[in-house]
Amino acid sequence: MSAIDDLPPLREVIARHGLSARKALGQNFLLDLNLTARIARAAGDLSGADVLEVGPGPGGLTRGLLAEGARRVLAVEKDARCLPALEEIAAAYPGRLTVIHGDALEVDPLAHLSRPVKVVANLPYNVGTELLVRWLTPKVWPPFWDSLTLMFQREVAERIVAPPGSRTYGRLAVLAQWRAEARIVMQLPPAAFTPPPKVSSAVVRLEALPAPRYPADPAVLSRVVAMAFGQRRKMLRSALKGLGPDVGDLLSAAGIAPTARAEDIGLEAFCALARAVAARDRG
Repeated sequence: MSAIDDLPPLREVIARHGLSARKALGQNFLLDLNLTARIARAAGDLSGADVLEVGPGPGGLTRGLLAEGARRVLAVEKDARCLPALEEIAAAYPGRLTVIHGDALEVDPLAHLSRPVKVVANLPYNVGTELLVRWLTPKVWPPFWDSLTLMFQREVAERIVAPPGSRTYGRLAVLAQWRAEARIVMQLPPAAFTPPPKVSSAVVRLEALPAPRYPADPAVLSRVVAMAFGQRRKMLRSALKGLGPDVGDLLSAAGIAPTARAEDIGLEAFCALARAVAARDRG
């Protein structure tokens, strides 16, 4: 028996259902149920929340979420081979687990969840960053989620929490830290997974702020930041020349030296630049 419920150990589940991890789907299964329970606990008190889980695979984290008291879990799984194992979990937790066979990039979770909502997932490596950016850039803020507790490759996790001036600071850090508190809460070695990936992993928790730290139009900020970090080694007057011939005036209005580079610019200054661009475009 496992340590967290009366269901069989995950290795037995995987063997019985023939669930070898598929590289094409970005799959690396986390089999230690004590670790999956720790990830669930890192998301905070789940007893009064619905939880969205993406890429549950054979259901190790799913079981952790349910055992830790999640009110309800919506698990979105693209790999049809995993569905029978997930349905066994649903049967063991009546009325608390809904499984959707589909692509998380195309599923509307709000049709199946009630607030408050927490997102907790060991994200497939091949879609993790895209999903995070989508969750950080909705049309309306605050978003549908209260917190995101997500596992990434450690390099990606470090990019999310990176401060200005660091090697890993970039677009992901700006988008995440503009609207959320972000911190790494757990690190896992390759040996924790089957098959072991070539990189270490880390769990990041992001808590949504009631409002962004500084005013800015989300679309303009995203465009400016993407342009700036798209050529991060160049001075901003060159990296941002796509903004127009008045890029020097825009940088000056935001209090940014034209010779500065993107990695040296803090969140507040990027937001000031986004406001200057928006004001010019309205003008």
